[in-house]
Amino acid sequence: MSTIVILGAQWGDEGKGKLVDVLAEKSDWVARFQGGNNAGHTVVIGDRTIKLHLLPSGITRKSCQLILGDGMVIDPWVLEEELNRWKNETGEEPDKDRLFISDRAHIILKFHRLVDGIDKKIGTTGRGIGPTYSDKINRFGLRFADLKYIINDNEWISEMCLSYNRTLRSLNINENITEEDLTADLKWIHNRFNHTIANTGLMLDNAIKMNQKVLLEGAQGCLLDIDQGTYPYVTSSVTSRANATHGVGIHPGHIDDVIGIVKAYTTRVGHGPFPCELKDDVGDYLTEKGHEFGTTTGRRRRCGWLDLVVLKHSHRINGFTSLAITKLDVLGGLESLKICVGYRANGIEYHNLPASNFELENAEPIYIEMDGFPELTDKQWLQLAEKANKEKLGLSALPINAQKYLNQIEMLLQIPIHSVGVGPDRDATIHVN
Repeated sequence: MSTIVILGAQWGDEGKGKLVDVLAEKSDWVARFQGGNNAGHTVVIGDRTIKLHLLPSGITRKSCQLILGDGMVIDPWVLEEELNRWKNETGEEPDKDRLFISDRAHIILKFHRLVDGIDKKIGTTGRGIGPTYSDKINRFGLRFADLKYIINDNEWISEMCLSYNRTLRSLNINENITEEDLTADLKWIHNRFNHTIANTGLMLDNAIKMNQKVLLEGAQGCLLDIDQGTYPYVTSSVTSRANATHGVGIHPGHIDDVIGIVKAYTTRVGHGPFPCELKDDVGDYLTEKGHEFGTTTGRRRRCGWLDLVVLKHSHRINGFTSLAITKLDVLGGLESLKICVGYRANGIEYHNLPASNFELENAEPIYIEMDGFPELTDKQWLQLAEKANKEKLGLSALPINAQKYLNQIEMLLQIPIHSVGVGPDRDATIHVN
């Protein structure tokens, strides 16, 4: 292992944080490459649940250096809150010696949060991510590299306030950004984080040349990618493999493996078509048993059967070298399981994901059905995983019908399984490869 990319293969919330935490034990660096605090990564260590939004999931391993990469948009106040919470819980201050912010990353300001708050159609988190990316694309954004030069530039600050307030008025937002407030905010950001701002791309490039091990941690999932997702119900960044290296300032040739994280069923948050969505007792079962509520927003996730049309699309975009299946335990106790292998819509059968949501809106899934497997307690699943890893049993440690379910996925997608999550704890993962 040298450089590995960890990506969500569905609509996000697949359990990327847990796998990054596990792999970080043998890694030197963990870097986020896109998104902002619209991400929600959860790591469970025994009785302790850690919820992260900006900080990379490798923070749980003190030997790991942490990077907030070039492609991110960062809310400094949220970062401060997360760092304070981490210090209160652990006594550690990672920003003093092992957390670095890319000088090319963009800054989320109050203006961006105000603008994002009016969204009602897409179902965004309202954290200011989209408007910050919009400013970036319009070449109007503020990067950490430029902060020290503009904090005393009265002309720049005046022009920004005029522009911000013009936009707020056009959107009927009854708020005003004053020059005094903007100046104070920028000076606070500079004073608080200037010591962490660095050319992080160069740092990672040097680390790889020294044969150090790097994890690139994605946020959201492939189907939320601005180009390859179910547009317009997507996030504002490129969530896929192509942006993993670009978003941290290194070249694609450094990548050795790409692990796609796949929930054993399918969920999505927010609006947009979802052909496999279950609006019945099974959907409620998955929601409650899987604790399917957003880490960032607390919103209830929509649940459905595993969708291989989505995963085939995701694999084509990302070229997964293996899959990490998560939350297999949640399916325990169901009499039968279904896997979607295609859609029917408007008299047409689809086995590849159409680009238009108009085609997806009325799509009916084509399923294959399999027998279910028994329900176990969290403790029983954890013991099963520990035994499997200790004795190197792999998938054979699982109930026979669970093995058949996973073998079917592997056969239909032609992607080997890397690991299988059978519970929230970091040790409740069966390692296959």
